[in-house]
Amino acid sequence: MEKSADKMVKRGQLKRRTTLHPNIRLSLFPNVPPYVRFSNAKLKLIPFAVRKMMLWKYSKITPYIVRKILANTGYQLLDESMIWSGTWANQTKSTLYRKLQSFQKFNHLPGTVEIGRKDLLWKSIQRMIWKHGARKFDIMPVTFVLPQERKSFQAEWEKNGAKEQCWIIKPPASYRGDGIRIVRKYKQVPYCTPIVAQKYVHNPYLINDTKFDLRLYVLITSANPLRIYWYENGLVRFASTKYSTDQKTFSNRYVHLTNYSVNKLNEKYVINPDANACVGHKWTVKTLWRYLENERQVDVNQLRHRLTDLIIKTMMCGENAITKSVTAHLHSRYNVYELFGFDVILDSNLKPWLLEVNISPSLEVSSPLDKAVKAPLMQEILNIVGFHIPGNKKYMDEDLAASVGMPPNTRLTYDSRIYSVAISYAEKHKQCSFVNKTKRADYLNTILESLTPDDVRQLITYEDEVTQLKSFQKIFPTPQSHQYFRYFEKQRYYNLLLDAWEHKYHKNREKGWEVLRSYCEKGFHLRTARRFIKKT
Repeated sequence: MEKSADKMVKRGQLKRRTTLHPNIRLSLFPNVPPYVRFSNAKLKLIPFAVRKMMLWKYSKITPYIVRKILANTGYQLLDESMIWSGTWANQTKSTLYRKLQSFQKFNHLPGTVEIGRKDLLWKSIQRMIWKHGARKFDIMPVTFVLPQERKSFQAEWEKNGAKEQCWIIKPPASYRGDGIRIVRKYKQVPYCTPIVAQKYVHNPYLINDTKFDLRLYVLITSANPLRIYWYENGLVRFASTKYSTDQKTFSNRYVHLTNYSVNKLNEKYVINPDANACVGHKWTVKTLWRYLENERQVDVNQLRHRLTDLIIKTMMCGENAITKSVTAHLHSRYNVYELFGFDVILDSNLKPWLLEVNISPSLEVSSPLDKAVKAPLMQEILNIVGFHIPGNKKYMDEDLAASVGMPPNTRLTYDSRIYSVAISYAEKHKQCSFVNKTKRADYLNTILESLTPDDVRQLITYEDEVTQLKSFQKIFPTPQSHQYFRYFEKQRYYNLLLDAWEHKYHKNREKGWEVLRSYCEKGFHLRTARRFIKKT
């Protein structure tokens, strides 16, 4: 039926569309191809001539909510295809990133294992503590990686006396509560098995006398420059049995562990059918904020500020390793993005403590509450990261353009030039001159005085991204995020560029758009130098 309709359009027998198709959205800037608009609601399908290029590589872990959004948008899910434009799959080996075509998007960044594995996460935080002090990076309970740190762990145990203590031990690469248990005696700690031993937070903040943790969703769209977005909603996961410090309860996982995969097995577990209700053993983060404000008179803004600080500092711990891996294995800025699940617990003083970072957070929907959180989460992620229609057709013919409501002689498909990682010698010279600046005042105004094509490409991608924020909050870069620059292991030019851009245009983004449009109208952002050197 769709093919016949396309043929009739070409013959002029059907009226051409005069408005943009609802599944297509334009860039803010001229000479930038449009993006696919993802939707949880089923809209009229894109014409087959365009839709046949929208191929998605199916994976066994592709969540149902992702598959539904893709079907509503017009993507075809295929088990095997060499020309797929997107996939949602498990983390892969870094070397496989080199095989990605420039128009393909994968939902993981190489190198994120640096914060995704519990042992490597602690080692990364430990490096920051040694360099910047414990007060600055006091974001995670004291942890030991065993058996390598057995002597240090034993010394810590003995320092606190021979009395029984409380530590959580867990495999370094486990998830969903697998292998996690609490030990009270030193002899209970496995001697040779690779594990991490984490100091138990003995004074958790309680609601209804029950322990809970937070699952926060954090989106990274780029490592260099670093761009971090925090989803305003998330999950609050309660233990299914009231908290107790009685020694007899420490063998009861339902008292001391908050993992949903653990507590759902408890016959006392209560499902919350309402995303806005303070009932059951799972709430939304929005509901928690409302409860804390109304029932406990907590300053939620201050608490959110602490969580923002924790998220940014955690990303700082892995930024250098991730950036190195991205630079070594990817040939396009378009290829990757990542959704993280931060697991955080609050102590009785409302200080947040990072428990772990998940690089493949569960997106399965087991209740209406899950759907209320995760369905809009996934729709917004796909729109923020910006998918183009793949293809090598430079310009659309008049009939095809009319079928999606775009003017003729405009580019519909992905343009690799916008996401090039190569820079000219002149651009390299500019970058080198600014990364050596030691004071913010030295680059804040001058770095924007003479933009290069590479600068413009970075900025138009960033601004198109920001327009899609609804329930996500941009926490890096911001006009204040330059205070975290001291924690970068290496100063990066693009972070300076976006810092200067935010400083100048955060109160009037439209003015910045006009600056970038003046460049894009001339095709300045598409200029490629005759000689290239790869970014470092």
